[in-house]
Amino acid sequence: MGLWKRSFAEFFGTYWLVLGGCGSAVLAAAFPGLGIGFSGVALAFGLSVLTMVYAVGAISGGHFNPAVSAGLAAGGRFAWKDLLPYWAAQVIGAIAAAGTLYLIASGKPGFDATSSGFASNGYGAHSPGGYSLQAVMITEFVLTALFVFVIMGATSKRAPSGFAGIAIGLTLTLIHLVSIPVDNTSVNPARSTGPALFQGGWALHQLWVFWVVPLLGGVVGGWIYRALLEDH
Repeated sequence: MGLWKRSFAEFFGTYWLVLGGCGSAVLAAAFPGLGIGFSGVALAFGLSVLTMVYAVGAISGGHFNPAVSAGLAAGGRFAWKDLLPYWAAQVIGAIAAAGTLYLIASGKPGFDATSSGFASNGYGAHSPGGYSLQAVMITEFVLTALFVFVIMGATSKRAPSGFAGIAIGLTLTLIHLVSIPVDNTSVNPARSTGPALFQGGWALHQLWVFWVVPLLGGVVGGWIYRALLEDH
């Protein structure tokens, strides 16, 4: 596939991830009497990735995440020269999804993206559980590295064919179950960027953490798998 087609696939995949995952947090998680809670939000993120891996993964590889793209490049599974176009498509997709979610959420009287947090990622006073910057950085680094590690293994030629999407989706669900209380779970700079732009306050000031740390974690995870387990 050409780079344009692959980039469009990444746009649509990231759009669905942010709309499905963050949409569940903004619209359904705390709905009176019918809220889906942390576990429901975690499952929504996992299902969004799982479905898009099977929908467009054969076209673009199904990254939907700048940290995954960087990690796969470090792991020798993706061309470094295609990194910036993928990142651009992923970020634009996330912003478009956050915009769609904002339009929907604004249909409820009294909604305010700034005061609600709009499913943004944060630390300190803006962490759901009040976790520190250090705790958030460790969480994001370790979980992103392990996420890329699982992706590398699940998409290996030695892995059972056709099941990668399930493993990846379930891993993202597990990651959210662990880390939503810590920082609302990023492990994805694009996912953090879209909601932060509409929250417009503290989320933008803290956004650097959710770019720098997941990118480092993704690269380390891809490098470790390549160095220790890849069949060269």
